[in-house]
Formats: sequence, C-alpha cells, structure tokens
Amino acid sequence: MHRLPWWMGAILMSGLLLMTFSVFGADRPIGASTYVPYFAGILFDLDPEKYTYLKEIKNSGAWEGVMLFGVLFGGFITSVFLTKTFRFSLIPTGWKKYKNNSVLSRLLWSFFSGFVMIIGARLAGGCTSGHFMSGMSQMAISAMIFGTVVMVVLVITGKLFYHTKED
Repeated sequence: MHRLPWWMGAILMSGLLLMTFSVFGADRPIGASTYVPYFAGILFDLDPEKYTYLKEIKNSGAWEGVMLFGVLFGGFITSVFLTKTFRFSLIPTGWKKYKNNSVLSRLLWSFFSGFVMIIGARLAGGCTSGHFMSGMSQMAISAMIFGTVVMVVLVITGKLFYHTKED
C-alpha cells in the first residue's frame, strides 16, 4: 500500500485551511455540519424568513456541499489510483470481528450514531472538522475543550463498544 508521508498531509491541510480562510476561497472557517440543516431547508422547501438559522447559514451551507462532494470524490480517487486500497463493503472487517455479520445491524448502528453525531455537532456549535481543523488552527479555547472531550469520549466509547472476550 502506498501512503502519503505525514508532512505531505500537513502541507495539504495547511493549504486547504489557508484557501478556505482567504477571500479567494470561502472567506470563512472550514466546517461540514452546517450543510445538513442547509440541505434540509432545500429538501423540505423551508422558508428562511421563518427559520432564522436557515437565513444565517445561507452562504456557508452552499459551499460546504461542494466541499463535501469534493471530499467524497477526492477520497475515492485517492483510494483507487494513489493508495490502491479501495474496496466496497457493507460490513467492515472490524465490525465483523467485534460485533456481528448482520448488514441490518451495521446500517441501523451507522444511522443512529450519525444522527447522534450531527445533533452533538449542532449542540457544540460546529462539527469536528470545524472545531478541530479551523478552531485549533486558530488556537480557540472552545476548540481545545471540544477536542479534549471528543478524545475522552472516543476512548470510552471504543472500550465499551469494541470490547473483546480477552478484555
């Protein structure tokens, strides 16, 4: 498997952040969770005048959809051509090892956890990418607190959810 060196990832991430913060890019911090309510507003034809949050996110939500599509497309291209690691699987090997072979179980857990994650992102005032990448690059205290809480919860969840009989 071919991997990019860590420093190359750091340079590319710095370039992305500089581009999104600059007036030539998005002219705002990077994030992704705002696109969910933005897309819901479009999907359900919600009136932005009636829902003030939709009015607030009009500009940021539009470019985040393009960014998310770019992340999906870029990840696909990278995994197929650069690292040659692409494979399609409804049940990842880690899920089979620690949980079960049920596609339905995997899909239900994925939906539930994604739902909880997006609610948490909105409650935290931004998503993981917004807090970690934009917030920490700006040395924001709220992002540092968010990052610490995420890491602690990540370890606890990993221990509870992915325990083995040997543990």
